[in-house]
Amino acid sequence: MSKELINRYVWLVDTIRRYGRISRRELDACWRRSTFGDGRPMPRRTFYNYRMGVAQLLGLNIECDSKTYEYYISEDNPHDRSVTDWLLDSSAMSHVLTGARDVADRIFLEEVPSSRAFLGVVIDALRDNRRLRFDYQPYTRSRPTEGIVFEPYLLKIFRQRWYVAGRNVAEGRLKTYALDRMTGCVETTDTFTPDAAFDAEAYFHDAFGIVVTEAEPHHIVLRTDPRQAKYFRALPLHHSQEEMVHDEFSDFHYRLRITDDFVSELLSYGSRIRVISPPELKARLCSEYAQALSQYDSPS
Repeated sequence: MSKELINRYVWLVDTIRRYGRISRRELDACWRRSTFGDGRPMPRRTFYNYRMGVAQLLGLNIECDSKTYEYYISEDNPHDRSVTDWLLDSSAMSHVLTGARDVADRIFLEEVPSSRAFLGVVIDALRDNRRLRFDYQPYTRSRPTEGIVFEPYLLKIFRQRWYVAGRNVAEGRLKTYALDRMTGCVETTDTFTPDAAFDAEAYFHDAFGIVVTEAEPHHIVLRTDPRQAKYFRALPLHHSQEEMVHDEFSDFHYRLRITDDFVSELLSYGSRIRVISPPELKARLCSEYAQALSQYDSPS
């Protein structure tokens, strides 16, 4: 499938979603003004083919209201909408950057190596319910674990890295792997039946990033000055975030498990945040700060 055709699908979805509901006449007017229309309306047959393509590629249905003859996107699942948003944003960014070759030496992007190597393989395995086999080199070990057989349940992107969660067949338990630490990842011919009790939404619900533990989630309160509060409002740390605004500070409330990656995130803010509760999280950060300061006690 050509990149041009994918861009047309994305344009169609984005246009209908921006309007909420749109008639064919209004859609034709938008098409004429777009870079695809060249001043002409969209042929009926083309519209039909694009609707089918959007359903197959993006999993979205373009419905028609029989009373008003207006078209709209059927998105009942909030998670489906978030995936669509990500696809639209990525496609829009790709389209913009494609036209910016003349200033490429002044555009600096973050590298996401795992998306090129094995993302397609993992998505195919997710779709087909087929096991994966790969070698894995974690940062905590000097030698890789070879021949891991894995049943993928879900994909998650965090901090510009892709992760896959699912069942390690040999260990018989749920684990999460970073795609960029894999080598030789292949989709096998062995199929599996996903655990009916597994809830993908619930799995990471109380986690900050990709570390999932069996510990109970805590009610966490972070205090910030008004300046840092603006950053948290623009980019919340977690979907459970709630803010209580005071005259000289803001308290941000979360429901989260206390994990190493969450503690590392809090440490990165330094004096810009203060842990109000729970006490164990406050003690954990104090200990980490003390150990960091001890590194500077020696004159060498």
